Amino acid sequence: MTAGLLLNITICFAITLSSFAFAWVLARSEPEHNEKSRPAMWSLVIFWSMVGFTYLPTTIRMIATYLNNPGLDLLMYNLASIPFAVVSVPLVYFIIYIIVGNRKISGLVSLGFTLFGAAYLALLYSSGVIGPNVTEWGSLYSINSGIALNIYLIGLFVIPTAMILGLLFLILLQRVPRRLRYRTTLPLVAISFVFDFMLTDVITIFDVMQVVSRLFILIGTVLAFLAYFPPTTLKQKFGINEQHYELYEDEEDENEGDLDV
Repeated sequence: MTAGLLLNITICFAITLSSFAFAWVLARSEPEHNEKSRPAMWSLVIFWSMVGFTYLPTTIRMIATYLNNPGLDLLMYNLASIPFAVVSVPLVYFIIYIIVGNRKISGLVSLGFTLFGAAYLALLYSSGVIGPNVTEWGSLYSINSGIALNIYLIGLFVIPTAMILGLLFLILLQRVPRRLRYRTTLPLVAISFVFDFMLTDVITIFDVMQVVSRLFILIGTVLAFLAYFPPTTLKQKFGINEQHYELYEDEEDENEGDLDV
């Protein structure tokens, strides 16, 4: 029991640190982005911050499980549910802004997803959860409201996932250089990795699947960091210009493709 829980705690803590570190580094890169790309950049900062704020109390929750403190475990679960409920909001803003380039439209669409998240939280807290079910690998909860789960699955998961796939499809239809494909596809794949496995982490009833999901979230965070801050070997391979590594191309690159995340 000790080894499994310690592994779970370590992974959660690593997700927390890497997510906050990536959000901080991304925020510090603001001067390198032009005015057009900054709203999308800040939406990603918020997205990765929400991932970190989800797994900070989750780390404490796993420690509480290790210390056999179910009260703190439940408290941290409820606390982690708040950023988890709205993690899709900055993601949707990012995708809509990349496609239409309009702050107002992106904000209005994101507001709708904020309402979905509020409805999910209201039903979750009013109905309660079943648990904790403590195993040798972690602590599991079951959502006691089918409506809350359906709201999250349909409104906060399926639609953003479809948006990600749609944006990837648009990118694949474009004729763009390898460096632009690297800069657009890898961030979206990393975000999809994290977003999908966060849901798996929350709804799974299998302790090993919980740990595996969190491991894939950590991998997704690393992929995202490599996407935005690639090592020298990848820069040379894909011809990435370090000085103009932006969400949108500068004027000299406009003919190479319109989408660039």
